[in-house]
Amino acid sequence: AMCQKAAVKHPTSQMPPCDFNPDSYQGMSKERLLEIRKQNCHPMTMKVTYYRQPVFIHQGYMQWLWDVDGRRYLDLFAGVATVSVGHCHPRVSEAAVKQLQHLWHTTAIYIHPQIQEYAAKLVSLLPEPLKVVYLTNSGSEANDLAMLMARLHTGNFDVITLRGSYHGGSPQTMGLTSNAAYKYPVASGFGCHNTLCPDVFRGVWGGSHCRDSPVQSIRECSCSPGHCQANDRYIEQLKEMFATSVPHRIAAFFAEPIQGVGGAVQYPKNFLKDTYKLVREKGGICIADEVQTGFGRTGSHFWGFQGHDVIPDVVTMAKGIANGFPMGAVVTTEEIASSFVKGVHFNTFGGNPVACAIASSVLDTIAEDRSQEICDRVGTYLLTELAKLRDKYEIIGDVRGKGLQIGVEMVKDKVSREPLHSEAMADIFEDTKDMGVLIGKGGIYGQTFRIQPPMCITKDDADFFLTVFEQAVQNFMNRR
Repeated sequence: AMCQKAAVKHPTSQMPPCDFNPDSYQGMSKERLLEIRKQNCHPMTMKVTYYRQPVFIHQGYMQWLWDVDGRRYLDLFAGVATVSVGHCHPRVSEAAVKQLQHLWHTTAIYIHPQIQEYAAKLVSLLPEPLKVVYLTNSGSEANDLAMLMARLHTGNFDVITLRGSYHGGSPQTMGLTSNAAYKYPVASGFGCHNTLCPDVFRGVWGGSHCRDSPVQSIRECSCSPGHCQANDRYIEQLKEMFATSVPHRIAAFFAEPIQGVGGAVQYPKNFLKDTYKLVREKGGICIADEVQTGFGRTGSHFWGFQGHDVIPDVVTMAKGIANGFPMGAVVTTEEIASSFVKGVHFNTFGGNPVACAIASSVLDTIAEDRSQEICDRVGTYLLTELAKLRDKYEIIGDVRGKGLQIGVEMVKDKVSREPLHSEAMADIFEDTKDMGVLIGKGGIYGQTFRIQPPMCITKDDADFFLTVFEQAVQNFMNRR
């Protein structure tokens, strides 16, 4: 162990400066915090705790986090892709305080300005005919509601998702989610089916021109320009699924424009367009889960689905919608919304005045700070530089994504594409943290590092991360 520790090297570049001074932590000791976490918080809290030596977070500002000892970290995971414009962004914080001093809570049984103001602002950013807004408290809740709306509107029951997807952890959305790590041995998600994910790196079919990304897969193909054989094969598989696994009429198809928890998996360029056509022929509606890809994160477009040249029938969103404040939304058409008024749908906290004020400020801030442009510029730079590391190191199998929705898939070797084992992933993950950068993990086998930072990072931040990550990879290779 001492030899291993001595072998660890630290990055040559310095962490970019920050002119914010955090408060000194005056709370419980780390030992007491961990004791309470183990004894009084539910067991899942410890199960999902990152790192062998956990990080005890005290304060945040923009792309930075500080632990209780005053150590600063570059946050490239944003509370699981949730802090969109930056931790405690001054403009958003000011909007929250102003609303808290005016009205904390009332429900939709009264007319208060915040719901209407936010709904109008949100739909102005969506294409026709997506103009009707339902406000919720989370992405799981939004997807649960969207599934109910689809079944009521179509009169059909069956819903299709892609393998590796994550759409929530409620009893209903657990059926939509297609990843064993998030499943329990109980009846859930009746009528939910999954089909093969068109992953052009790890999937059955792939190629080197498939993705809408600055970086393509290393897999070779013989496709002619403008044609993707992998897409054709995945669509054929979907047609077979329609012929064998579901009724002739279905309720809906759910998909993330780029898979989040699944590890920033991207599909062939025309896959969603072709799939939407087939789904609608089967009587279903198409639902875009924008919980992680929305609000400019992909850089080229404000919504991930726009990069696929499609218009869904329903869009669900959460996470970055309110910069970390609990909120979600479903946006749909007037026609689908009219099918939902047969009963009474009421949400106590959906459309809360504080949530709406914060979310409204987030939209203003994205525009004023040009966050989408930052995602495009810095994200493209990160992707192209990470691709150079992929070409240099055998264990970096794939680099993919758009904007600041990035995945780095780790493998034992590029020929087999077998996932790098969990202990090796943990070593690199821990080293990256110890050198001052926080990233995420995902993928069906936990083999993909996820980079989804606040949308305010700089090229200097990106360079620091690249130096740290390469050093962490080198440290692992040296130990191996």
